[in-house]
Amino acid sequence: MKNTLITIVGPTAIGKTALSIQLANHFKSDIISCDSRQFYKEMTIGTAVPEPEELAAAKHHFIQNRSIFEDYNVGQFEKDALVKLDELFLKNPIQIMVGGSGLYVDAVLKGLDYFPKVDTSIREILNIELKEKGLDFLQNKLKKLDLKTYKTIAIENPQRVVRALEICIGTNTPYSTFKNKPKAERNFNSIKVGLNADRTIIYDRINLRVDLMIKNGLLEEAQKLHRHKHLNALQTVGYRELFAHFDGDFTKEFAISEIKKNTRRFAKRQLTWFKKDTETLWFDYETAVNTIIKEISENINANKS
Repeated sequence: MKNTLITIVGPTAIGKTALSIQLANHFKSDIISCDSRQFYKEMTIGTAVPEPEELAAAKHHFIQNRSIFEDYNVGQFEKDALVKLDELFLKNPIQIMVGGSGLYVDAVLKGLDYFPKVDTSIREILNIELKEKGLDFLQNKLKKLDLKTYKTIAIENPQRVVRALEICIGTNTPYSTFKNKPKAERNFNSIKVGLNADRTIIYDRINLRVDLMIKNGLLEEAQKLHRHKHLNALQTVGYRELFAHFDGDFTKEFAISEIKKNTRRFAKRQLTWFKKDTETLWFDYETAVNTIIKEISENINANKS
């Protein structure tokens, strides 16, 4: 049987972790996490790291294996994940990957897009504009230069916005035109499983998750990280809003409402990203796991070589 990587995607709070554990137990495989927020050991509550009992139910990789003080990017993750997969495939030709970070999923499955080098001074100028004029200013600039990228990237992530803009400005070409080129060959077949639900259900699940995070100590976790708020790892929903509260810009109630709003926006972008792949097998989030396993197994058998 050729090696097969089953990847579970979908919006945040949809139930990807629970499904990944069920599939890992069925196929007797490990789980590769490609959630770029769960790499960092200092961030637990705000990144919805699986509970200890969930981590114990199946062997997980790339969860809280880095520090926020380390520089770690999608290119490094691609290399690390491929090395780990080669190791895991020696034990079992079927492995599981799960996560809502579309760029990181694509890096493992297809390889990264190539972007030309541009003058480093462009990034410096953009970072000055970010500091002096705010993220909204850069978002509007990107919207004018590359609407397609504006609609698909993590627009609340300053690092992603600056990266897209420096390519647009440095090459005088939209960032999106450099994407989706022919990708690297992989030594495994890929099956993508997507979980989805009506938008109102997704939003309700997100709101409930945020309330539980607050109840479980997210404010205290964010308070401990506040003095490091400048780090790239902390430029993320759930922490950034609370940092604004600690700085006196938001009330606690408004910060919590902003976390919910920005997480809902993030979920919408996740679906936009994942829906681009027409080969993904989509299921309602309440679909019985046996039904999902049956369709995955049929796909594995059809791809045998």
